[in-house]
Amino acid sequence: MNQLRILISGASIAGPAAALLLARQGHRVTIVERAPSLRAGGQTVDLRGAGRTVIDRLGLGPATTERLLDQRGIVKVDDRGRRGANMPVEAFGGNGVVSTHEILRGDLAEVLVGAVPDDVKYLWDDTVTAITQDGNRAHVEFESAPAREFDLVIGADGLGSAVRRAAFGPDGDALRPIGLRYAWFTAAIDEDTRGWYLMHTARRGRVVSVRPSRTDGTVKAGLAIRGTDARRLSREEQFALFEREFADIGWVAPQLLHAMRTADDWAYQDLAQVTLDSWTRGRVALVGDAGYCPTPLTGLGTTLALVGAYVLAGELERADGDVPAALARYDAVMRPFIGPAQELPPGSPSGFAPMGRLGIALGDLTYRTATRWPMRLVWAAQFDKADGIDLPAYA
Repeated sequence: MNQLRILISGASIAGPAAALLLARQGHRVTIVERAPSLRAGGQTVDLRGAGRTVIDRLGLGPATTERLLDQRGIVKVDDRGRRGANMPVEAFGGNGVVSTHEILRGDLAEVLVGAVPDDVKYLWDDTVTAITQDGNRAHVEFESAPAREFDLVIGADGLGSAVRRAAFGPDGDALRPIGLRYAWFTAAIDEDTRGWYLMHTARRGRVVSVRPSRTDGTVKAGLAIRGTDARRLSREEQFALFEREFADIGWVAPQLLHAMRTADDWAYQDLAQVTLDSWTRGRVALVGDAGYCPTPLTGLGTTLALVGAYVLAGELERADGDVPAALARYDAVMRPFIGPAQELPPGSPSGFAPMGRLGIALGDLTYRTATRWPMRLVWAAQFDKADGIDLPAYA
């Protein structure tokens, strides 16, 4: 195959997966990452359907299995922590809201990066600032490193992709907020989850959740509130938002509000989907959330990232390094899979974060009846999307 100079922006999931495959093909790969080093920890992600198949084809099944979290399922709790409706992990063949293959984002990233060949180069604490193309190559400018030329640039840098902005222009219509603001962080609480993902929904679209971690004495916490931010909030404004909105909620909310200010992995996002007519432009391709973020409500973000990296690398190999031909095939193979995968669960986000008592009661009812007809059909239709692609058997 023609050896290509390839730049990948992002060292989370899609980026290292693509780097691993492309380096194995003999390409000269460079990864640029905004963070100063690989980000450990993070929240829980799912290895589902075709995403799990990609991990197995990469030969990383045993390594990820060693790091899987032991979780019993999801259970709704009231403002006093009393447990009610639940969905055990065994529901839907282990492919429900909580699946049999749950892993921390940072742990999955470590497995992928650990498998990347040593000749892959890294630019840490840097980012893409501009991309210009002449048809045969892409000229890339960085915030810190000297400008370079590449045969292919891959944006695997998430919802706020710098590559997308540089090559496709301002986000504009590409980002479609869904009306939900979410924060994730690690915290210590005085309640034993007993292996369950605990979730409390309160009026005015507020959600408090905690789920097991791999570190004893800590949980992976989540705070969600309905609405959309018209501007980017500072860290202090984010804290103030949640302190104001969750001040009257019981259960573990007071402990989480106290812990969030000192959490070293605090992450906040105004949830949005990325919708584009094409995920490629010239010699630039977007993979994962950068090109087709489905939001965490679908549970398919990691699957799309892994499958996207696998298909892009596979088509590049089949095209013998012909970048335009490979990118055209990448779009054609992925589009039928991504469309359904981006469809939010019925009623979202109001189903996830209801505004009133009736919505909360209906939400609890859907969990109680999830494995019974006809609700089973509704839930299964969402979970089955993870297998919605017949993965090509690339060499």
